Amino acid sequence: MSRALPKYNKRRVGLIGGAAALALSGAVIAGSALAGESSGDGDADARTLAGPGTISCPDVAPELPAVPATARAEVDRNLADLDKQIAEADKRLVDTVGQGGPDFVKNAILGPLEDKRVATVNRIATAIGRTAERPTGLDALAPCSLDTEGSAGQDDTDPGGEATTPPAEDAGQGAAAGNDTGVGTISCPDVAPELPAVPAAARAEVDRNLADLDKQIAEADKRLVDTVGQGGPDFVKNAILGPLEDKRVATVNRIATAIGRTAERPTGLDSLAACTLTK
Repeated sequence: MSRALPKYNKRRVGLIGGAAALALSGAVIAGSALAGESSGDGDADARTLAGPGTISCPDVAPELPAVPATARAEVDRNLADLDKQIAEADKRLVDTVGQGGPDFVKNAILGPLEDKRVATVNRIATAIGRTAERPTGLDALAPCSLDTEGSAGQDDTDPGGEATTPPAEDAGQGAAAGNDTGVGTISCPDVAPELPAVPAAARAEVDRNLADLDKQIAEADKRLVDTVGQGGPDFVKNAILGPLEDKRVATVNRIATAIGRTAERPTGLDSLAACTLTK
């Protein structure tokens, strides 16, 4: 199913009184979910301008097909998660003013936010796909941008972009993944051996996603080197390992979906998503 180009609406969450404002935002989201209404992902009046700018993301709810009644609760829960992710990113935008280099916001805030949104919109697509046609193209709604001019449109920032490297020749996804950088390497569970027999019709898609897992590890290892000395003690966990896990969740879910089209869908692959730093 083709999807329309994403529409950008600014979501503005007022940082009035810090935690109190976030609590109020959470209450509003919870209330809409209980009422069976989608909170959406882009009400223009839901966010107020923070000093360093605000995060602008495409609105997901209007781009969804008819949601089956059996999937409504799960879809609403994930739409609320999208709201929460943007609020958290905006708070982090304010809390980290002055940290890192010129690409800090892109690498440490917009990039991780996109990874979370990819995983969330894939959960929405999976929920709908259980009893109706699975929507495609929702990943295009994942990237967000930094709006520093008060414009609802996308600015010149490459949303969520980050320097990428060619896929590792054979990263293997296991404990040996990544090169010795002196600052450690990323170790991730190997997904391929845990898969059931892959139908011929799904082989190309599965192989493509396995290659993506290798590429994600190579990119995380490069980022580990490029950001040495940035952030606090939890920087690697929050800005590298966390986003990597979100990417891997989305990728293993695509693998499971590809297999599930013509065979029994494998379960439990999410348990292979988390990675660790080894030194």
